[in-house]
Amino acid sequence: MLLIQTNRDALLKPLQAVIGIVERRHTLPILSNVLIEKNSHGLSIVATDLEIQITATSECKEEAPDFAITVAAKKLQDICRAFPESAKIALESEETRLQIKVGKSRFNLQTLPAIDFPKLSSSAENQSVIKMGQNTLKKLLNHVQYAMAQQDIRYYLNGLLLVIEPGLFRVVTTDGHRLSMASHPLDEQEIAAQKCHEVILPRKTVTELVKLLHDTDEEITIEISHNQTRFLFANIVLVSKIVEGKFPDYNRVIPTNYQNHIKIERATLLQALQRASILSNEKFRGVRLVLTQNSLRIICNNNEQEEAQEELEIGYDGDALDIGFNVNYLLDVLNNLADEAITLSFGDANSSGLITVPDNEFFKYVVMPMRI
Repeated sequence: MLLIQTNRDALLKPLQAVIGIVERRHTLPILSNVLIEKNSHGLSIVATDLEIQITATSECKEEAPDFAITVAAKKLQDICRAFPESAKIALESEETRLQIKVGKSRFNLQTLPAIDFPKLSSSAENQSVIKMGQNTLKKLLNHVQYAMAQQDIRYYLNGLLLVIEPGLFRVVTTDGHRLSMASHPLDEQEIAAQKCHEVILPRKTVTELVKLLHDTDEEITIEISHNQTRFLFANIVLVSKIVEGKFPDYNRVIPTNYQNHIKIERATLLQALQRASILSNEKFRGVRLVLTQNSLRIICNNNEQEEAQEELEIGYDGDALDIGFNVNYLLDVLNNLADEAITLSFGDANSSGLITVPDNEFFKYVVMPMRI
């Protein structure tokens, strides 16, 4: 039975949007499949890993009956990508198989019943609804996502804290060694339900959003309920479960009374750190920042007693200071900011470092020192 005949991209584009969460090896075989549905809204493709669900829809102008079928995601993607953009793809079903026809090419894939596909149920009540530009949310996520923990036993650190405050949208991440926080002011038009709210999004949700969001002013709607968060933008709906747990009090981590500050060009510091880190210890990746009158020296050593040293002229008349950091933590933040200048603030050699952006109160990055 012919299900549909359509352009290659009507299948491939929504498939590429959802395939990032498809589990190739899973105890439930159907999670390796995508659900393909045709209804009055168009042609939609759904993928889930039971924590996240992404639905991508494309217009379907072809006359075709409604249907639902599941098929191996990776195989379908590989087949679609193997043909030119102008190709017409026909999908036909026959018992437990899906036949894909392109010209004189034929592919027969196994299917599983669509009724068994484990869709995430929609939450009945949205407690907060936020609207903003896709580029705004993508910028916020890029400012903090690198500081998420990876496979930490404190599972709530393996994600991102999303905070709704009166007039403010905030995202925070930490792995216990550094913390990154970025905020965006909200006006009355951007927030429909002015409720204070805190939820923790899984790491996978954040990485998928960063991939899917576009650098445009097109609107994204964020709906937050007690057990899930929904992101609606373009032709995509991403539904994510919320991580249970208590996120650390980030306000206590951010220093407020530092007296030693240096303002420096971000690119200049980034390049100096990249050069110096060539000779850093591969295991510990430590770098020393030595501050003296109008001078910043960057020093890296390794196990072979080799040393790299960079010296930068800066405007500084504070206390002399010799402090060590993990160079990767400094490179991460500098690579993910786009601002021309940054401000580094210090207490003493045993206190954390604070990185901010001049004339921008909405970004803060705290990094703990290390002994070198």
